[in-house]
Amino acid sequence: MTAQPLHVVIAGAGIGGLCCALALQRRGIRVTVLEQARELGEVGAGFQVSANGSRCLADIGLGEEIKQLATQADGKQIRLWNTGQTWKLFDLGAESVEKYGFPYYLIYRPDLHALMVRHVRQHQPDAIRLGAKVTGFSQDAEGVKVEIENGEAVRGDILIGADGVHSRIRRAMFGESNAQFTGCVAWRGLVSRDNLPSHLNANLGTNWVGPGAHVIHYPLREGKLINFVGIIERSDWQVESWTEKGSVEECLNDFRNWHDDVQLLIKGIDQPYKWALLSRQPMENWTLGRATLLGDACHPTLPFLAQGAVMALEDGVVLARCLAAHRNDPATGLLRYQALRLERTSRIVRGSAANGERFHNSLLADAAEASRYVSTEWNEDSVRQRYEWLFSYDATAVEVTD
Repeated sequence: MTAQPLHVVIAGAGIGGLCCALALQRRGIRVTVLEQARELGEVGAGFQVSANGSRCLADIGLGEEIKQLATQADGKQIRLWNTGQTWKLFDLGAESVEKYGFPYYLIYRPDLHALMVRHVRQHQPDAIRLGAKVTGFSQDAEGVKVEIENGEAVRGDILIGADGVHSRIRRAMFGESNAQFTGCVAWRGLVSRDNLPSHLNANLGTNWVGPGAHVIHYPLREGKLINFVGIIERSDWQVESWTEKGSVEECLNDFRNWHDDVQLLIKGIDQPYKWALLSRQPMENWTLGRATLLGDACHPTLPFLAQGAVMALEDGVVLARCLAAHRNDPATGLLRYQALRLERTSRIVRGSAANGERFHNSLLADAAEASRYVSTEWNEDSVRQRYEWLFSYDATAVEVTD
């Protein structure tokens, strides 16, 4: 049995790892976050945080400050790739708060990351160790010993692998896992509002759908930036990296027959990046004794439901609550965390893959057929069925004791 206070070691200082660190700190649990990078920073990109995620941000003490950093979109819309025909998807803004109790945010990833880092260090100045690349770990009845590349070892009661899709902790626990190329390549980039006409500066999230491809864009930083993501089916690029540079010309070529608005967005990108989308089957188990996984390390998902980062936020809060409720038996707390998260995260992974097929359907090639298809797939009942269970989830209230 472990005596209080608990000491939790977290591998990875990304959004999920830092959320978990803050959730633990706010429950009186000491953390050590090991980050391989020598300087902290995040990829300059946007992501969406629906009400189930912004509820988690409030739980870790960021509720008020995030309002100053994030954009609250008024709603979402679907547009057809070639004609630009538009359908309303759902309202956000005040309606999200009214229905689910929390806002739907559009966030510039570096802004949230910097805020999290500052709060973790306010709780515990030495909590984050940089240049600390984890190479392996061992465990016994007393705790874990985490090995760092420089030869040091960090001891704790629990190890959490929040080290992303290429997780070394997952590999150390369960061996190599094979990822399959999905046949899709993703483009991302940021566009200055000054480079766009006024009609592309609406405070909306927009999903363009088309045969074999789709585009998503939405405002960041009070509309000063537009986040662009374009995903296309092609088989000649299989590098899974968020920092691989592409060119505007190549991106334009991938979307060469698309609406002028899409062309304008791409032309406004200073430096586009591209990465191959790989898929992995949901894990049936991600806990081993005193070690567990979080976020992309255990349930990487395709970006078609806008829930990847939100799942990591939910994981962090639920995991912290489980450990706080089982301080004297943290291994049981980890098993409870896994039991609470396994079905939901697997359903999100499957649902996201299904959404990709929906966005890229061949029926979208013909304008008349596309109109019927969109009206069927994105009618009010269908949208409610796909999203209601996501947005209404409350990571702060799930039962963490048996």
